[in-house]
Amino acid sequence: MKPYRYIANYELPLWKIALIFLLVTNPEISIAQRTQQTASTIVWDTQLPFVNTVDIRDKNNWKVVPADLLTLELDPSAAVSDPAYYGREYSFKGDVVVENEHLVAVFWSGKGKLVVFSKTDSSKEKIEFVPLQLKGKPANISRYSILHNTGEEAALEVSFSAKGAENSFSAIFSFDRTGIIEIKPAENMKGISLFSPIEFGVMPDFIGDDLIYDPEKYPSGTTLNIPSENIFLGLLNGQNDMLVVTWPMGSQRMKLVLDNSKNGRLIESLDFDNDGKSIYLALLDAPGIWHKEELKPSYLEKDVAVNWKRPFPAKWITQLYEADVKTTFTFKESKETIWRGVTGRYNFPVWFDEGKTFYRLGKKVPPKGYSLVYFLERKDTPVSISTPVDIMKETLGRQACDTILDLPGRKLRTHHRRGAAGVRRAATCGCTEAMQAVFDAGDEVERREYVEGAVDDMVYFVTRHVERIDEYQVFANNMIEYLNLAGKSAADLKPFIDNMRAIVQEIPQGYEIQKENMKDLDYAAELSRKTKALTRKKDPQNLPTYNDLSEKWRAMGGAQDSVIAQCHTITRQLFQEAGYGCVNQSGAVEIAREIRRRCRDCLRNPDGYEIWQNY
Repeated sequence: MKPYRYIANYELPLWKIALIFLLVTNPEISIAQRTQQTASTIVWDTQLPFVNTVDIRDKNNWKVVPADLLTLELDPSAAVSDPAYYGREYSFKGDVVVENEHLVAVFWSGKGKLVVFSKTDSSKEKIEFVPLQLKGKPANISRYSILHNTGEEAALEVSFSAKGAENSFSAIFSFDRTGIIEIKPAENMKGISLFSPIEFGVMPDFIGDDLIYDPEKYPSGTTLNIPSENIFLGLLNGQNDMLVVTWPMGSQRMKLVLDNSKNGRLIESLDFDNDGKSIYLALLDAPGIWHKEELKPSYLEKDVAVNWKRPFPAKWITQLYEADVKTTFTFKESKETIWRGVTGRYNFPVWFDEGKTFYRLGKKVPPKGYSLVYFLERKDTPVSISTPVDIMKETLGRQACDTILDLPGRKLRTHHRRGAAGVRRAATCGCTEAMQAVFDAGDEVERREYVEGAVDDMVYFVTRHVERIDEYQVFANNMIEYLNLAGKSAADLKPFIDNMRAIVQEIPQGYEIQKENMKDLDYAAELSRKTKALTRKKDPQNLPTYNDLSEKWRAMGGAQDSVIAQCHTITRQLFQEAGYGCVNQSGAVEIAREIRRRCRDCLRNPDGYEIWQNY
């Protein structure tokens, strides 16, 4: 009855209680067999080290490493009251393997690396880890130490060494039932390298558009310096796996190392200067978890059902060219038409229907290049499926993720003065259209309150537009000033800075072109006075006068709509080009970060006439 006395004195998880009970009542069942059935995270000793290859399919000779305190519960010779028993470390005879329902992680001592396999596809490794200082060198693992092993969680301190070298580099690897791996480097491990066959690298953003790094677009490059934030998504070769990497705020730096393979140019590894902070890895897998669709000329002006089906519900997104800028589109649940600033009304280009995936591309959103389909966030997603944002929340915490996801910044600003009580389409075009019926019927005097309310709605709308346009002008002027200052201290970055300056200067240039058409608030006030005056008395000239005023309202509002949408498009272009333009110059990364930070601040809370992600 000793196990029950021990349980009474110590609080044990249910899986341990079940294991102890089954082993006591069924002594013929081995610890390994029962642990595999009850524990969610298992640590194995392979008994013999792997040599030239790693085969995780045959576990017959492997040994389960007992969980914390479990040896005491099961070893009849252990004296629970003897303190000399505690602190005894497990001695591995072979390599260490950590397994849970998501992955199998092999610490390959002879090669000095961690190799990770997906449980759904154990035929080939998905990730390799090595200390950056040992990358490309013959290495080995010189020491293992189990820090934590409960059957639900496991943590190991592992030391890596170059053959014949005096110094070793250690890190703590933590595992749990979520499938997330935490890597906490020791102080002397200045960087880490993650090898994975990545076909596309994605740097997500939740205010601007994601950056998508395609190795094929850098045929002569070997290393891409990217202005990394806190999350990176690797779309693995084969389109069935996604690698999610997250890390906390700090001064980490990330490089994408490219290589040629028989399947085409890939991102061979992610190299981090880790700033001494943890990094987190997770593998998400499902058939067709991401998709690349070549956009053929034959797709023009027709509904095209493509040969890909989403494996599960989520917020599936893609980037297409709109107004010559890569623009994020979220797949809709049915076919529909939309109206967007600059481009006007057209068929929304991507949607699902009865399990099929459709594209409809045209002159406004042309079939150009390819469409990369993937997901970041939940949308009717089953609880059993994790998304990249779920991984980010789990690893970085909700407070940090609140800043990254910036839900308040993704909310549209309103140009509706009275909310739902006002004219439904509270714009100069919508309000003048609503009042047109009143003046056509000659009811402007009887419906004076309605007309004056609609006019006030238009004035509010125009005021909000002018405020937004002014925000973009201030943003552009400050950005030009920043770039001029940066150019003085970084002469070698002149081409990069000049390109950024040329993009942002389009904002004040476009403003000057449309300035006369946009008018100002004094002009709007004068139109308001004249329109309201028509409701004072019946007059045959009210209708033709209103028609003239209506055209002026529309011309002013239309010019403002166009400028706002263009400013937004240019700012998004600057946001993207800063991230792509710095890849070949490490010194440009910090400037790119600052450009993107300023762009993101300006892009927050867009107007409905801007092109925004959640349209």
